[in-house]
Amino acid sequence: KRQELINIDHVIEKKTVRITSYSYAGSGLCHMRCTEKGVDIGFLKGLLMQDNYGQLKGKTKRMRVLSMDTFLPEKIHYYLNQAIVLNKK
Repeated sequence: KRQELINIDHVIEKKTVRITSYSYAGSGLCHMRCTEKGVDIGFLKGLLMQDNYGQLKGKTKRMRVLSMDTFLPEKIHYYLNQAIVLNKK
């Protein structure tokens, strides 16, 4: 899934010990992190995203998390494309 993110033009990756963040157009796009249950992707503007597959979880003001242990890998573009469009606004 990391490769999907870094292959998108103008996506910038920043790694720290616990989390890897991705930005696009000067704004936070998402983060990827390892948890005890596996890997998840947190979309920073996830509340504004459509979730036709019912995979986004979370109760914060804006962020929604996609758990990779229950996620359908072929649908990653559905969520990433929305996040990029939101960052262009």
